[in-house]
Amino acid sequence: MKTRGPLHLEIQKHRRHVYGLIRSSYREKGRVKHTTHGRITGMSLSQLKLLQAAFRGAVIPTDAPEALRISNSKEYGASAALLALARELGLERAVYSRREAWVEDVMAMVVGRVVYAGSKLALSNQWKNTALWELCGVPGAVDVDEHCYAALDRLLARQGAIEKTLAGKHLKEGRLVLYDITSSYFEGEYSGSDLVLFGYNRDGKRGHEQMVIALVCNEEGCPVGVEVFPGNTQDASTVPQKIAHIREAYGVKEILFVGDRGMVTQASAEQVQGLEGLNLISALTHRQIVALLERKVITPELFDERKIVEVIDPQDLRRRYALCRNPQSAQRETATRQRLLDLTQAGLDKIVHAKRRNTAEKIGSRVGRVLQQYKMGKFVVWQVQDGRLQWQFNPERIAAELLLDGCYVICADVKPETMTAEELVAAYKKLRFVETAFRNLKTVQLELRPVFHKTDDRIRAHVFLCVLAYYLQWHMKQRLQPLFDNDGEGKDRQWTFENVIHRLMAIRREKVSLAGVEFFQITTPEPDQQRILDLVGVKL
Repeated sequence: MKTRGPLHLEIQKHRRHVYGLIRSSYREKGRVKHTTHGRITGMSLSQLKLLQAAFRGAVIPTDAPEALRISNSKEYGASAALLALARELGLERAVYSRREAWVEDVMAMVVGRVVYAGSKLALSNQWKNTALWELCGVPGAVDVDEHCYAALDRLLARQGAIEKTLAGKHLKEGRLVLYDITSSYFEGEYSGSDLVLFGYNRDGKRGHEQMVIALVCNEEGCPVGVEVFPGNTQDASTVPQKIAHIREAYGVKEILFVGDRGMVTQASAEQVQGLEGLNLISALTHRQIVALLERKVITPELFDERKIVEVIDPQDLRRRYALCRNPQSAQRETATRQRLLDLTQAGLDKIVHAKRRNTAEKIGSRVGRVLQQYKMGKFVVWQVQDGRLQWQFNPERIAAELLLDGCYVICADVKPETMTAEELVAAYKKLRFVETAFRNLKTVQLELRPVFHKTDDRIRAHVFLCVLAYYLQWHMKQRLQPLFDNDGEGKDRQWTFENVIHRLMAIRREKVSLAGVEFFQITTPEPDQQRILDLVGVKL
């Protein structure tokens, strides 16, 4: 580790000229070396000596022209590091091959999304606080229409080409392609939108219109493409067209397509059946598992906590099932069901003990509300006699359900010589990478919502911009993994990605005035900040 000393002024003479070098010194392999940070010219020897004394800490009156003054302090470290990383990754060239002004504006918004999140207007107003916009070629005030919205429109027009470039770098023939869908809700009015519609909200946020977001990642979780669908889109309906898009637009013909539970339905699988080079990996829904039990393709006894049991579907010999059981999930599901059964019992008993008799229609309505609320109707047998409710649980159905707690089935049409049952399960579990992407996009760091744009094209562009920001964040996290791996535990834990950004933000760029001479000085990184920069592989 290089330990730099304080800044000092070294006076140099060359023939009749005299000038000063602003330097810091450090020792490397027993030898003293110097780094030059700036050069001061146009001053007399006496003036330079005054400055030299100031660097050494000699007292100069604060109202003297020679006094040291620091102004125009701006955040520098996080913006400069992420911008350098983005350019090293080729993200700038992927946006557009030539370095035009709008491309620089896009890079400012991508980096700004990681560092500051918030709206485009808020980011444009950060120009007084950060050097980001200056690093992207925008000195002074930033106009949100010119530098954000206009650039956003250009970015959307380039989405297809950008995704093709990213897919060419990160998707490989015959390797896993991870695909999943989420929803994001809106607040406010979006009249005339074809995207913002009511639909099934995957976050349980009722009463709000929404959009559906589909994300494509490689097997390591690196995002390569995103598409925004109307809010009422069904998951499975997007699968055939997404597979076609990957094969045609990205040029990847051999795909191991991994989709979330229930996404690869029988209907969607039939639409892509027979495509050469395509294999599907997914998981069965609870209803599909019950259907296999009823067909006696599988039995509850085959689910084992210690090993994966493989079964071939007798009606389709290409279809393989990998049966698994997770004991932690089993305990959680059993406890959840028991809690809901208790609540159902309390609600139904309240109807039973009502003082007034009622009509069968009114009692049935009340029972329906209870069963709908707790989703336990399949375990309840009830009837109304003489204006009174009579009910009981079905113990056989509860016992049958208990046997399936913690059980899940991975299904695939991949040949055994290509992937073992254990590899199929591991491949499906990689969908957690896409879930991590959605969590970062929606809540943790990048704050995809609230969406302040009102037109469908701007909404699409905003989502794409957030995914590009996650692409940058993903790569930075990969490089910082040694930092996270060697972190402490409990109260000794120090590092999160957010904390890394804050430490880099503490590196500032400031204007220094000394004896009438002005120059910019960047804060010397502290050891932990330098370690972050070294891991990311950038120099400020």
